[in-house]
Amino acid sequence: MAEIIALPEVAQPESANALRYLARQPILNLRNKVFAYELLFRAGPEAVFRGDGDLATRTMLDNAVVFGLEKLSAGLPAFVNCTMESLVEGMVRVLPTRMTVLEILETLEPTHELIAACRELKAEGYRIALDDFVWEAKFDQLVELTDYIKVDFIQTNAAARQELFKRVRDTPIVLLAEKVETQEEHKQACAEGFTLFQGYYFYRPQLVKNRKVPANNISHIQILRLLQHDPLDLRQLTELVKRDTSLVFRFLRIVNSAKYHLYNEVRSIHSALRLVGDDSIRRVASLAIASELSAERSPEILRMALVRGRFCELAAGACALERAEQYLLGMFSLLPAMLGTPMATLAPMLTSQVQIQEALKGALTLDSSLLRWVEFHEQGNWAKCDAIVQSYGLNQAEMIRCYAEAAIWADASLQ
Repeated sequence: MAEIIALPEVAQPESANALRYLARQPILNLRNKVFAYELLFRAGPEAVFRGDGDLATRTMLDNAVVFGLEKLSAGLPAFVNCTMESLVEGMVRVLPTRMTVLEILETLEPTHELIAACRELKAEGYRIALDDFVWEAKFDQLVELTDYIKVDFIQTNAAARQELFKRVRDTPIVLLAEKVETQEEHKQACAEGFTLFQGYYFYRPQLVKNRKVPANNISHIQILRLLQHDPLDLRQLTELVKRDTSLVFRFLRIVNSAKYHLYNEVRSIHSALRLVGDDSIRRVASLAIASELSAERSPEILRMALVRGRFCELAAGACALERAEQYLLGMFSLLPAMLGTPMATLAPMLTSQVQIQEALKGALTLDSSLLRWVEFHEQGNWAKCDAIVQSYGLNQAEMIRCYAEAAIWADASLQ
């Protein structure tokens, strides 16, 4: 993952609902498959609100209605942060019961009013989660209603976590370890008995400093490098594609489909590539290669690479950047997670352009502004997102629209 770059502080916008932020973080199961998404919505650029938290939740609910909760969570359960107002006044009822998990923040006091509201919502079919939970007697009635308890893996120690396991042992409550940042923490959480996990461990594998790229992936990286040329060198590309049976199959299948209305089947790889065209070649090849490279990793890594690539492509017009180059930059950004190899090793192999190498290695420049924005956005770091928008004269509303569209497009592509 790129190093976090220090950005200037930005002031709260005059209108609290002038900007809308929407991001999602995966919740994975023991098999590293996505079980659910936590949807992060904010009405302003701060990750932690100092102002009206209820306004943030109202904005979240409106966003869920506008974009469609099912599309935003790819049809999986959606964990949604709730305030006292949204629960007691029943605002959360705009969300579908079958796929919504109402997440009660640790800052809420378990009043009679809150417990009564949760009891009604639970009876209607909503599931309930307790966020950043630390056991206190006052939460007993809420615990009786809850389906998931989220435990901050950084802020708690092993003894406290084991005590919590003992308390819920004879209940159907599922314990979720959140803020799991490393492979070691993930292994420890598994050993302790957690079955759901949230954090960046799954695309931050432990990297071996001088690890070589496996030989069978060298041709893939050579193809990725060629995909940056405009126009494409079809002669060189043909020679590399011919070495990869899966790519040959994909391109021949495309040109022999009904879409091209050809009277005779195309049997030459060079002819197939020429007919498909540069843009389709880039999209098909980068997706196929990313699929191969991430085969042994969590499927969510490929999904995130597609979201990043598509987002960078869609938003490129806003800052006069090359769409195809930005698409590949977004896709390339997760290659270290796919290959278990540092970006410092991969970047020179992927491109000869120094500015793109620096962008991949974490520099904050115009070329990397969209990639840095989407990385911060995944983390819910709204302040840094807004700083990038202001620094490069971007349109935040357009960024949000592009992100939502990219997430929906990535989900559809993987289906």
